[in-house]
Amino acid sequence: MRVGMLPAGIAIALAPAFASAQEAAAEQQGATTLDRIEVTGSRIRGADMETQQPIITLSRQDIEKQGFTSVADVLQNLTSAGSPAISRSDALASGEDVGGYYIDIRNLGAQRTLILVNGKRLGASTSGLQDLSQIPMSSIDRIEVLKDGASAIYGSDAIAGVVNIITRKRYEGAEASGYLGQYGEGDGDTQDFSFTMGSAGDRGGVTLSVEYYKQDPVAAKDRWFSEDGNTGGAWSPVSQNGSFCDPCTPTASAVWWTLNDGGTPGNRADYHRITPAEYANSNEQMFLMTGIERRSVFANANYDITDNITFNADILYNHRTTDQQIAGYPYQSGSFGTPLSGTSVFNPIPGQNTAFRRRLWEVPRTTKSDLETYRFAGGFNGYFELGGRGWDWDVGALLNRNTTTKTAHGDASLLATEQALGPSFIDANGIAQCGTAARPIADCVPWNPLLPYGVAGQGSLANPELQKFLFPQYTDTGLTRTTSYTANISGGLFDLPAGEVGMAVGVEHRQEEGRFVPDAFAQSGNSTGLAATTTAGEYSLDEVYAELNVPLLADVAFAKELTINIAGRYSDYSNFGDTTNGKFGFTWRPIDELLVRGTWAEGFRAPTINDLYGGIGSSFESYVDPCGRTSPGSVAGNAACTGAGVAPTYVQLGQGLVPCTSFPCQTPDQFITGSNPNLLPETSKSKTAGIVWSPRWVEGLDLSLDWYSYKIENMIISDSVDRILRDCYVLGNPARCEGIVRAPDGHITDLFFGLANLGQMETEGWDLGVKYRLPEFSFGKFSVDWQTSYVSKYDEQGENSDGDAITIGRVGETGIFRVRSNMGVNWELGDFSVSYMARYYSSMKEPCVGRGVCTLPDRYQNDEAAPQKVSGSNTFHDLQFAYQAPWNATVAIGANNVFDHQGPLMYANTSGRSSDFPYYGGFDIGRFVYLKYQQRF
Repeated sequence: MRVGMLPAGIAIALAPAFASAQEAAAEQQGATTLDRIEVTGSRIRGADMETQQPIITLSRQDIEKQGFTSVADVLQNLTSAGSPAISRSDALASGEDVGGYYIDIRNLGAQRTLILVNGKRLGASTSGLQDLSQIPMSSIDRIEVLKDGASAIYGSDAIAGVVNIITRKRYEGAEASGYLGQYGEGDGDTQDFSFTMGSAGDRGGVTLSVEYYKQDPVAAKDRWFSEDGNTGGAWSPVSQNGSFCDPCTPTASAVWWTLNDGGTPGNRADYHRITPAEYANSNEQMFLMTGIERRSVFANANYDITDNITFNADILYNHRTTDQQIAGYPYQSGSFGTPLSGTSVFNPIPGQNTAFRRRLWEVPRTTKSDLETYRFAGGFNGYFELGGRGWDWDVGALLNRNTTTKTAHGDASLLATEQALGPSFIDANGIAQCGTAARPIADCVPWNPLLPYGVAGQGSLANPELQKFLFPQYTDTGLTRTTSYTANISGGLFDLPAGEVGMAVGVEHRQEEGRFVPDAFAQSGNSTGLAATTTAGEYSLDEVYAELNVPLLADVAFAKELTINIAGRYSDYSNFGDTTNGKFGFTWRPIDELLVRGTWAEGFRAPTINDLYGGIGSSFESYVDPCGRTSPGSVAGNAACTGAGVAPTYVQLGQGLVPCTSFPCQTPDQFITGSNPNLLPETSKSKTAGIVWSPRWVEGLDLSLDWYSYKIENMIISDSVDRILRDCYVLGNPARCEGIVRAPDGHITDLFFGLANLGQMETEGWDLGVKYRLPEFSFGKFSVDWQTSYVSKYDEQGENSDGDAITIGRVGETGIFRVRSNMGVNWELGDFSVSYMARYYSSMKEPCVGRGVCTLPDRYQNDEAAPQKVSGSNTFHDLQFAYQAPWNATVAIGANNVFDHQGPLMYANTSGRSSDFPYYGGFDIGRFVYLKYQQRF
């Protein structure tokens, strides 16, 4: 069957583009299977097409040999993959993207890797992230990963590369699979059940895959690295036992009192000064890994209307539910202006409004995130001949619709807390009531925040009626829609002595719409939750591209093949204007078994709906206040700090208004961030060069070595808190001081920071691939697959404390590993097989935080002291045993991280950690054991 008759946009793998492997396949399968195929990264079809850029192909068999149950988990183990965008250990993450699975190539950001399904876009959230959890594993035939910029071919977002998920089509028969797994600690129970069936005839076929997946959450208290706090034991002074200050000023010298065991809450003498041993360990209530449940249905139908025209349609439905839990809110009355009233019956200092702090331990904060996806991609494609040359064409449409509903509980209503902490009295029945005897407040339940957790009494937060009064349910909703119409044609133009000149041209119209509407409480700021406003916007674009493949030499000395590929794409956006991006590639084969390839490409990423039209959001930022007397690089007492009313003796205050002892230090107040409608696209330039060698004297051996280089400019980044404070107080720029609000004690209570095209970065490195299929022995068949990525440079543009532009080299930081390497070994003998994988990560470095863990105390970077801690390398081992049963079934048992290796504690609060715990979010959290059964009918 001619591939030219297959559905539009399908990319059939030729990677890893090893010459001998291709020739062997052609001999075994017949030349018809190589008739006019489309390669990921090129729109031109042809029997002799080869990739001019590195591609990794994961077959269905490769995927089944691993013990992972999602596309993202499989891709995350590629050596070229960066830190997870939002790992399931990001317990404090919020917004519409929480619960999704994302892939980041080269550590350039998940929003800079384009995801395709059968050659068409997956669809993105308002922040540009593309959720791979929507794709049921049972529907996948193979996955192709193009590790090169491809904006000229695919448009925006393909800066780092392209992931093309190719699904099963014209499947004949039925297949049922079951998967059960669990961590060695007895948690994280996982189940995955799927069923695939299909029917195919001479002119078409239908394939249907249904999948159900569920994994239970893992509690932070059940792992050694997360049970004792996020910085190795630094607990919060905002305790579940409650405390009040007396005296409260000056803030840095405030004395906090908490109730004695068995004491009377209203008796001032029954309180003692709170000690660090009574602080709160919030990790006792937090999930280390979120729980997830998903239901997916994927169907493909195609039909040959004529011998040269085919109709194809993909339909996807997915429903994903994610459960998060974090500790009860650390309520601080000073942050909301809600002290315990001097006329409250619970106040130990009658007649005086009393400032307090209390962790709302009885009601942990929970969020249930539901994402529902409907996706349709359909169209016609065909083949015709003109002037003796073959031409392929396709027209198609895509509609991807995601609806999000987030249901949260555990944040207190400030309207309710103001009443519950206000005046109260004891009625004739001895029951505390809100208000006064003359003016009681109906439907109000008074609260005693100084009554410790687990202690019964009036005003206890354990009272269900009080919980119902203080804690409403919050609902956020979101909707994103991607609509696309495409038309493409490719074929041969004319012949040169070396072969046919191929061409492809196409057009696309795409519209992106999105909105995310936070709950009314979040929009009004009347809850302890993070404030946020509505994100809503849309834009459209029209694009046209052209690609040319020109064979220059063939079958001459030192040039069995020399071909160049040129592509260009023009994009016209409704919101910021137009852009043109080009790409050039070459393939040179000096001898049959050696291939040399290279590319140069321009890329771009358009600002997302959230970048341009996002509402405001809030967060508790970590930063260094240059006006703090003990802060690194302190300028305490200079004119700018003094003019802001900050005393020269001021010490930066952190959570609970406690003086900071390590930096950066987290603010006790919410800072505000927002979008920027004037953003421009990010731009990039990428280069690759590589060789692929299949030596004829070692049958079955394939070697590849590829160099890559990326430079991204005008990166959309958040204007950081530290940058604003430095510009204001160190560099003396008064315009940068306008959004900074300080309390009388000096600490910053409010600050706005937004988005800007301020970033720039460069990265460079090497990928080495070794594949060897050993000759068959009497004791079985062996194959080895060794993939290694080496990062030689990962530099970001930054500024030092003097405001001078500097380059920050980040290779070796958490998540940006100098070396990642996977070694896979497979053995087969009859119906039995064993698959082994070793996953290696080189050492990590991070800023020192004291605590005696500095291993490089004298390190300097950009002429500034930068003492660091370095942790050793880590290797995780996976093992699977499989048996092909005579009743057409496969039984497999395996373990990921079979030796239960544990990564190091990571003390510094760095974004690359991808976790809210002192552990890298991309590492295994324990040994995971699983059993798989697959029955074919």
